[in-house]
Amino acid sequence: MITKVYITHCEEDEPLARELADALWRVGLESFVAIYRRARGVAPGDRVRFGIRHSDCVIALLTLDGVVSPRVNQEIGFSCGIDQLVIPLLETGAEMPVLIRHLKPISFSRETYSDALGEVVQNIRDLTSLEWLKIKCPFCGEEMTQYLPPPEVVERAILAGTGLDTICSYCENALTLDPRTFKPIP
Repeated sequence: MITKVYITHCEEDEPLARELADALWRVGLESFVAIYRRARGVAPGDRVRFGIRHSDCVIALLTLDGVVSPRVNQEIGFSCGIDQLVIPLLETGAEMPVLIRHLKPISFSRETYSDALGEVVQNIRDLTSLEWLKIKCPFCGEEMTQYLPPPEVVERAILAGTGLDTICSYCENALTLDPRTFKPIP
């Protein structure tokens, strides 16, 4: 069962990593992102090894900057060395690192990043049991939990280009969610 995910990325890609972490949080997955999870008194290498060892899988954010990052490649190497599941997110024009070249990446461009996030969530959903959805209401700011819609409902909304409709359980305002990332649409 996947409950914790380690996101490996370079510093330049921190905004993309945060967006990925937010999408994972909305479906109840905890993510560890080494660059912005600081722990006093713990060396960066120890923090990385701890994060990868205590995660159920690693998502490698492989942008044009990420594939040439020594840190990203070291984290991928460590992940492979301990037989950790690696899910590569590969930006168009970037080349897969040697150690994971045999894997099928989820390809994206900056314009299609939300689609790629949706594919990541779907892949993890296929591997494990995801039942709950966390939503932060854009109207009242409250966090609520709802059942995750069935995969066929999500797929239908994606194909139709529509959102998923729900209601805030606190302020009772109608909300529409992006079916790829489950983020409320303004």
